[in-house]
Amino acid sequence: LGTLLLFTPSFMVVAAFLLGVGVYELTSAMRFAGRDVPRIPSVAVAIAVVPAAFLYGQAPALFTLLGGIVLISVWRLVEVALARQKPPAGNVVRDLTNGLFVQAYISLLGACVVLLSAQRDGNLWVIGFILVVVAVDTGAYATGLNLGKHPMAPRISPKKTWEGFAGSVAASIVVGILVAVFMLGLPWWTGVLLGVLISGSATLGDLTESMIKRDLGIKDISSFLPGHGGLLDRIDSILPSAAVAYVLYLVVNH
Repeated sequence: LGTLLLFTPSFMVVAAFLLGVGVYELTSAMRFAGRDVPRIPSVAVAIAVVPAAFLYGQAPALFTLLGGIVLISVWRLVEVALARQKPPAGNVVRDLTNGLFVQAYISLLGACVVLLSAQRDGNLWVIGFILVVVAVDTGAYATGLNLGKHPMAPRISPKKTWEGFAGSVAASIVVGILVAVFMLGLPWWTGVLLGVLISGSATLGDLTESMIKRDLGIKDISSFLPGHGGLLDRIDSILPSAAVAYVLYLVVNH
């Protein structure tokens, strides 16, 4: 809040920390599961995308990301070439695709937060859409805990229910309207649209991370935040919602 409200360029430090730690957590979890995704270049690319997005915009950020993916892939191939015992070709392909996924999932979606923050009134949009994401999580938890009976995706996340999802949509619409009218100066129906879209993207983000953890055979991405798991466990709903908020900003303002 301080960086966004007092001096927005300083938000780059916060974003670089969040994305860097998130990428480190996910690549570490993948390596624990036997998928050798290079950590050093992966973290470096995530951090480099932040100033590219904030200072220069969409195209430089995209080229930085694409160049970074090439760097990560070459890094892994050099590791394989220098290894005494060569891994199977299928494992190498899996490592390369996992490295690509990390950048698409964290760095690309995270760049949308940075791009949004650099726009006119973008700092308020960032705060606003995060408030809606918080409403989604809170509404889903409160409603699901008290009324939840019908599992939404039992094989992926057994605790998620359709009742909880309905509660998240209702809460996100209410907060979305408040954010749109009182924070962003937009019509109330924009808040409804913001709430509905982000309730879907936040839920999708949460389910995506649950699928990743199930695929890797772990409960939490890391133990960075005791009692909460990893930092990525806390921003999983924010990442895809950032893309939704950024696109909605472009539609509304252009």
